[in-house]
Amino acid sequence: MKSFSALLCALLVFSASNAAEESVKPPVAKRVAKVDTMFGDTRTDEYFWLREKSSPEVTGYLEAENAYQTDVMKPTEKLQETIYNEILSRIKQTDLSVPQKNGDYWYYSRTEEGKQYRIYCRKKGTLEGLEEVTLDLNNLSEGRKFLAIGEYTVSDDGNLLAYSLDTTGFRQYRMAVRDLRTGKDLPDDVGVPVDGAVWSSDNATVFYVTEDSAKRPYRLYRHKLGSADADALVSEEKDELYGLGVYRSSDKKVMFVHSGSSETSEVWYQMSDRPKDKPALLYAREEGHEYYPDHKDGVLYIRTNKDAKNFCLVTVPLKVAAMNKWEELIPHRPSVKLENVSLFRDHAVFTEREGGLVRFKVRSFQTGATSTIDFPEPTYAAGSGDNPEYNTTKFRYSYQSFTTPSSVYEYDMSTEASTLLKQTEVLGGFNPKDYVSERIYATASDGAKIPISIVYKKGFKKNGKGALWLNGYGAYGISMSATFSAARLSMLDRGVCFALAHIRGGGEMGEEWHDMGKMMHKKNTFADFIACAEYLISEKYTSSDRLAISGGSAGGLLIGAVLNMRPDLFKVAHLAVPFVDVINTMLDESLPLTVGEFLEWGNPKKKDEYEYMKSYCPYTNISAKAYPDILVTTSLNDSQVMYWEPAKYTAKMRATKTDKNLFLFKINMAAGHGGASGRYDAYKEAAYNYAFMIWRLLGTVNP
Repeated sequence: MKSFSALLCALLVFSASNAAEESVKPPVAKRVAKVDTMFGDTRTDEYFWLREKSSPEVTGYLEAENAYQTDVMKPTEKLQETIYNEILSRIKQTDLSVPQKNGDYWYYSRTEEGKQYRIYCRKKGTLEGLEEVTLDLNNLSEGRKFLAIGEYTVSDDGNLLAYSLDTTGFRQYRMAVRDLRTGKDLPDDVGVPVDGAVWSSDNATVFYVTEDSAKRPYRLYRHKLGSADADALVSEEKDELYGLGVYRSSDKKVMFVHSGSSETSEVWYQMSDRPKDKPALLYAREEGHEYYPDHKDGVLYIRTNKDAKNFCLVTVPLKVAAMNKWEELIPHRPSVKLENVSLFRDHAVFTEREGGLVRFKVRSFQTGATSTIDFPEPTYAAGSGDNPEYNTTKFRYSYQSFTTPSSVYEYDMSTEASTLLKQTEVLGGFNPKDYVSERIYATASDGAKIPISIVYKKGFKKNGKGALWLNGYGAYGISMSATFSAARLSMLDRGVCFALAHIRGGGEMGEEWHDMGKMMHKKNTFADFIACAEYLISEKYTSSDRLAISGGSAGGLLIGAVLNMRPDLFKVAHLAVPFVDVINTMLDESLPLTVGEFLEWGNPKKKDEYEYMKSYCPYTNISAKAYPDILVTTSLNDSQVMYWEPAKYTAKMRATKTDKNLFLFKINMAAGHGGASGRYDAYKEAAYNYAFMIWRLLGTVNP
């Protein structure tokens, strides 16, 4: 039992935190009515003016919100510092990635204690060789508040590196070419941000993709090093639903130019040793047909969804690639999604997902024998690793779970043996046996079984009194897996259970799972999340006054929607870079992502889609009622969800809600969609978010 003095101290701290919260008044955004009418329906947006990024008044409002959240969070500063130090104490700050052979070199990256960014290196021949630093992001970040790397592509001969950097957070990556023999950048400058690049096998030609004004990748250019001629336009995608991408085959003999929407694709190809050739069309786009080709020994291996909802694998000779010549190698299976195919000289590895979980199937081209890489835990994350070498029997893959730190394995495809190459070291006495991971299922209103992945520290009691943090996403067919987090241990060790809801709209259970949570079925996503919350309460993992929820980006849309639908169900919520102003954003085709995402959310210029979208749009449906404690976080230079969406959401919520619960808005004024770019800055952001959740969920600021 705590001593009387300890209890008194805790009461005084909590009283001080309440006093600070009540004494500081939140900013009040001015109201300027902007009226729009569509299909006879009138909408009034009183905070549209917050879109004016260059306006001093907008900057002033954002800075006032930051000042307010800083003042209100002062009682948690000690807790924030404690959590930050806890995170650091678990991380090996000077560390090394697993070296990967590519050509004559072994490539890896490393971190050094006290430095924010990675250092990219290589060694020739053997790992005992002399280290060459190819890129030191710490040096490149000097004088900058933000730095992120995009491309890191080495020419076939190992002499040249095409790399790109974003220095604002807006995901505009400027490309440079470095001569790795001298360590100096070449004068070649394509002059515009790039979105993908590959080398031709002549080691002197680089192909790169550029974006249009809405950040849609749409043009492919060819650049010859040292040439004074203008770069040649190779391909242009004029349909705004589609975006261009470029990649080389596993054997590096073919370059593919892929144009795709979220539902349809079209691919051109050319031989990598003939950079001046015009790419040839493989198969013309056919609505609803997605296909992804690779090449080996003159044969195309094509992952396709033609008459195969969850994809199958077919082969066809490159020279006679007609569809009627297709031969099926992996058949379609309704309960198994074929997510990826990795080709090697003598083997192929198929990444499959069944029941929401990944496994690998390995096939020998010589014998036709198949082996399987399975995993023992009830919920986990696994994926194909970096496998640039074609002529090898070794397959790299990653594995982790809620209780197993990120691990890199190497599977010998000849002997069928896996070897652990590296498991991220968690310092401070971490023992995975101290934690329990589960996978359970909630039942949605239409009978669908919704998987939930759970982790908690041993000793957690399912008596309805425990605190639980429920996270979700549910969009774009993206599968959310049970990954390890050293930072999350700060919550688990304080007795909080963490759960991940695998709701419809994601891809965990195949393509149908995605279809049933998008467009005119989008509300299933929100209903599934609510069903998961209610199930966790009914099974006594928690109660509504001990339940926190969170989601980021499209997951922020999820949280905003469920808060409007069932605000009584939750104690506290965190919306990160949230997509909450759905109608206004989807009406503005000049914004990044908008047009391409008509196939995910709908087009509000169509009456039925407008009405459906309006019925769940978080910003539109804020109403005069009580909401739980809420934290909204974003970044000024976000190119995926513009800062004004959460800013407008904050302003309207403050003016409309009827409760006195806490509402904070924190904006990083020098970052993008992923938040801070430096690792120590990112740890501080995590510590802030955790401190807020602990304070509001557990009712304490005591470290």
